Amino acid sequence: MSEFDHQQINDIIHSRIRLAVIALLISVEDAEFNFIKEKVNTTDGNLSVHIKKLEEAGYVSVKKEFIDRKPRTSYSLTKNGKKAFEIYIDHLETLTKK
Repeated sequence: MSEFDHQQINDIIHSRIRLAVIALLISVEDAEFNFIKEKVNTTDGNLSVHIKKLEEAGYVSVKKEFIDRKPRTSYSLTKNGKKAFEIYIDHLETLTKK
């Protein structure tokens, strides 16, 4: 990319909470909801809304299961999510080099 165009910044990722979720998930294979909530420092409802948006964009996959009769919800970054994050970072690097 030779020129920075602010309109190319991915609005799905550019939210503070969603960016934090993706940055966390890029460094782990998967993470449980409560772990993400603790690390991102947000509420259940707020995190749910942001994760849903990432899931709808195809950036995050969800896995729901029961372990010893307790529900466990975990999330992982999809290939599309990883690629979108790489492009997002590339755009930011272009901005900082100008």
